[in-house]
Amino acid sequence: MNPGDRGMAFDFKKEYKEFYMPKNKPGIVTVPSMNYIAVRGQGDPNQEDGEYKQAIGLLYGIAFTIKMSKMGDHRIDGYYDFVVPPLEGFWWQEGLEGIDYAHKNDFHWISVIRLPDYVTPDDFAWAVGEATRKKKTDFSKAEFLTYDEGVCVQCMHLGSYDDEPAAVARMHEYMEAQGYVLDINGQRLHHEIYLSDPRKTAPEKLKTVIRHPIRKG
Repeated sequence: MNPGDRGMAFDFKKEYKEFYMPKNKPGIVTVPSMNYIAVRGQGDPNQEDGEYKQAIGLLYGIAFTIKMSKMGDHRIDGYYDFVVPPLEGFWWQEGLEGIDYAHKNDFHWISVIRLPDYVTPDDFAWAVGEATRKKKTDFSKAEFLTYDEGVCVQCMHLGSYDDEPAAVARMHEYMEAQGYVLDINGQRLHHEIYLSDPRKTAPEKLKTVIRHPIRKG
């Protein structure tokens, strides 16, 4: 059945709970290949009008252009309506295997929003052009990214982003007990999925999925 046949917008969070709504204790998950709208950058994500905030604007601009394509002349093959998936990010710092939250200026990141599987690179290129034309903004930094994450340990983290190290420590303890080792490298990265809007949510209530790539030890 086509996900759009139910008359309701397809919601990735609800349909794929194992990837978006894990329990707040660590678990092992195998993540299939997915396509994303991606914008790369570096620097402190909290900086007002910084590169990160601009990247988020680009991601949502393209996501909504694809979602609302049903209202215009451009027909995307296989289209079904969808709830725009949550913002996600892949993070790293040069020379570090983990993340040092005290030095946010050193962050490199790929900020992403998942794409429905029917969106092809050609559809994506159309959306970049359409968003640029309509919003009079340069969307050329946005790219179509296919990411095959594979076997990971993940956990729902409730609370401030700066308190993530405690959740990460629990994840690493759990994966080692299951016979896995951390496998963060240039291709496999620290991954976060943001289920709360930090502008509207108290820090202690923020929900973030944290995911780390692992392999059998």
